[in-house]
Amino acid sequence: MKMSSSSSSSTAIIVLLSLVFATLSGQCRGGDVPLQVGFYRGKCGIADVEAIVGRVVLAQFMKDTTITAALLRMQFHDCFVNGCDASILLDGNNTEKTAGPNLSVRGYEIIDAAKAAVEAICPGVVSCADIIVIATRDAVALDRLYNFQKTGKPDPTMDSTLLTALRARCPQNTTVDNTANLDQNPLSSMTVDNSYYRQIILHRGILQIDQELALDPLSKQTVTAIANGFDFSTRFGQAMIKLGAVQVLTGKQGEIRRSCRATNKPSK
Repeated sequence: MKMSSSSSSSTAIIVLLSLVFATLSGQCRGGDVPLQVGFYRGKCGIADVEAIVGRVVLAQFMKDTTITAALLRMQFHDCFVNGCDASILLDGNNTEKTAGPNLSVRGYEIIDAAKAAVEAICPGVVSCADIIVIATRDAVALDRLYNFQKTGKPDPTMDSTLLTALRARCPQNTTVDNTANLDQNPLSSMTVDNSYYRQIILHRGILQIDQELALDPLSKQTVTAIANGFDFSTRFGQAMIKLGAVQVLTGKQGEIRRSCRATNKPSK
């Protein structure tokens, strides 16, 4: 059974409330420079950098709505290792991109397209790290069934109705690779909201690691608060602000790459 990437590991990011959105949000500091929305306004003539990136993201989103999860995961994996420096975009051997946990990260072509669109109008100004954050922000705006832990039985913590439905969708002996959303609420499986947390409280988590969030004493209280609260959007935004400010490079730090897939070659 293939799990829908609309709610993949990126969803688990949200519950770690030490994390969450946008290098562009002004409430956190990276280096000595406060981060802010509209930072590039006026730096590329009359061109609106954020709008350029937004158009690229919208075009991709119209083709594949799962890019929201993909970009969230990309930003998380980039920032969680050595800070928000877009190092996950670099091609080559022994890079972050080739590390085991990052092999399933996707969405690089979206960043490439956004970078190309920006460079065509405003070369050498907009960083790849900021493009990841802008693209992610815009995208947001827009084996447990049969042999659990080798017992030969299903996961006893799973809701029985969900178990029956998933067994029907994913028979034990089949060559069909069906898809199941990790958020089992059909009305919001493609929406960034707190439905996922309400589902795991009801023992309707598809992945064991997700269900454990609602069962483990260390995280249960947080999950319950998110599921029952009305401020999910605010808390999600606050967490992404923190994530986007992890060791971010500002001012004269780092470089503005011509291509996000490689560092610039030294000038001769």
